[in-house]
Amino acid sequence: MKIMKSVLSCLLAGVCLSAGAQGKQPKTENVFNPHWYVELQPLGAQYTLGETSFGDLVSYNVQAGVGYRFNPVFGLRLSFNAWQSKGGWEMDNLKETWKWKYVAPMVDAKFNISNLLCGYNPDRLFSFSLLAGLGANIAWGNDDAQKALDNINAHYGALAPESWDNNQNLRYLWDGTKVRFAGRVGAAADFRLSDKVSLGLELQANGVNDRYNSKKAGNIDWYFNALAGVKINLGKTHTTREVKCCKSMCAEPRVVERVVEKVVEKPVQVPAAQPETVEPLRRDVFFTINSTTVTAKEKQKVTDVANYLNKYPKAKVTVTGYADRGTGNKAINSRLSQNRARTVTNMLVKEYGISRDRIVTDYKGDTVQPFSKDSDNRVSICIAQ
Repeated sequence: MKIMKSVLSCLLAGVCLSAGAQGKQPKTENVFNPHWYVELQPLGAQYTLGETSFGDLVSYNVQAGVGYRFNPVFGLRLSFNAWQSKGGWEMDNLKETWKWKYVAPMVDAKFNISNLLCGYNPDRLFSFSLLAGLGANIAWGNDDAQKALDNINAHYGALAPESWDNNQNLRYLWDGTKVRFAGRVGAAADFRLSDKVSLGLELQANGVNDRYNSKKAGNIDWYFNALAGVKINLGKTHTTREVKCCKSMCAEPRVVERVVEKVVEKPVQVPAAQPETVEPLRRDVFFTINSTTVTAKEKQKVTDVANYLNKYPKAKVTVTGYADRGTGNKAINSRLSQNRARTVTNMLVKEYGISRDRIVTDYKGDTVQPFSKDSDNRVSICIAQ
């Protein structure tokens, strides 16, 4: 038996950056709230391990559950997995298959590996979890197995069961309703749609005792489930709070940029030989997730930069693109930040007639996070001076 291992590639949580050069600055922190959730997975398939071809032993599968997350990493779930399993017998030119119904209530422990390795982030688009569970498998409706045995006996006549292949016999034929201990291991991937709703994929390996498929093999009987569905969180999953960040707790920012909300013009008396002193201008052009398009709301900020450059012909502007560390990966975020900076630069050149040699274009990917909130780091920061 081979069980595929999922490989999770994840960035470490970002360090806390202060917004200015002072010792203490406020920042926003996400706080996890323990909460209930319900899960429905109506799209599923089961393969019951056996000696016949793969397609003969595949069945439809479904699962529903309710769970509680105690902290960002650990939670428990009561799940009900059900539909049917299949068995098969094949020897020479004779092949028999049979099916039976079951329901498997289980208590699963789930561990969010993304939060364990990368820190808690309620806005993360993809989360990977491992799970392990214990419970029962309640099976019934095994009449097909008796018919299969009758067909085998009719075909082979006096052939004694003892001469069959050890893995190709029905010595554990059962009827009625059987309750057996069952165990489970698996992995799950959740794709966030909102704070309340996420889509999920789950893979399971379930083990039951050797009598499950009516054949004596001397080992555990296995069935594997692949499930897809939706998870709905009940109640508030997290809150935010403002905390103070000091030098002893947080790293200094790699880039210290002066924030100027508006230009204040003052008459200044200076000698004729000295250049005019003007205040620099900063505008932060924000983008939506995974986008490099400047929205109508943000376009006025690009206009402000163009007006400043037209007013001061000797001024230049630096346009630096960023991407948020909470989504994507380093390669995607590097490309996003580069294209965000290029978009603003091209607007200044093509729409406002600013000479390209007055613009310095740069990008940082997600290596620098100028803001504490992930969504604010989808930005191109323009500093004209």
